[in-house]
Amino acid sequence: MLAAFAVGVRLRRHRGVDVAWGLGFVSVAVATYALSGGRHPLPAVLAVVWGLRLSGHIAWRGRGHGEDPRYERLLAKAPGHRNAYALRMVYLLQAGLVWLVSLPVQAAAYATGRPGTLAVAGAVLWLCGLLFEAVGDHQLARFKADPANRGRIMDRGLWSWTRHPNYFGDFCVWWGLSLTAWTSGGAVAVSVVSPLVMSYLLIGGSGKRLLERHMAERPGYAAYRSRTSGFLPLPPGRARRHRRSQGV
Repeated sequence: MLAAFAVGVRLRRHRGVDVAWGLGFVSVAVATYALSGGRHPLPAVLAVVWGLRLSGHIAWRGRGHGEDPRYERLLAKAPGHRNAYALRMVYLLQAGLVWLVSLPVQAAAYATGRPGTLAVAGAVLWLCGLLFEAVGDHQLARFKADPANRGRIMDRGLWSWTRHPNYFGDFCVWWGLSLTAWTSGGAVAVSVVSPLVMSYLLIGGSGKRLLERHMAERPGYAAYRSRTSGFLPLPPGRARRHRRSQGV
């Protein structure tokens, strides 16, 4: 994160921290696996694959763009030097979160038990989440690449089942990865913190909540929101019927 900060200061934009986010997990996984003597490779491998895919996608998506509007708004409120504020509130904060969320990878590297049924189930859930996330990102990228869709709301493919397929995919990835680490009692106690924190970040923290606040004024978004599930995938139109059955 300090290296990413140095690059951000030089380029005068800090959106590169989103690329560093995924690479941070890769670094933790590789370093922990090496220091532990390579006892349990599965969680480390899964974390590396997820981190590289995410960082690669974000780097490709952000090419040629200026500062991310989220960081522009945040740094506009900086009480003092913008870069010092960015270091505290963006880079160091995310560095701490990388360490906290990656606890399953760290715990699994030193676990004494052998991977069993839970590890297999976790790997399957991780794969489902990775595919959901990757397909959702690909569908959105193709939609935005078509000039005819400028100003329109993406409501096709996975985006017709949930308003946040990439966040739901991340949710499955980290619950699955945590399951692969539950090879001993100690690992369970430590590893459960990770998916809980990630679930909060995705649903109630800087993910879904902030994005929907940003999208609220977009034409057609209110209608899209009314007919599409907010997080868990549901068949198109099921969210509206569910709300009506609840009297909402």
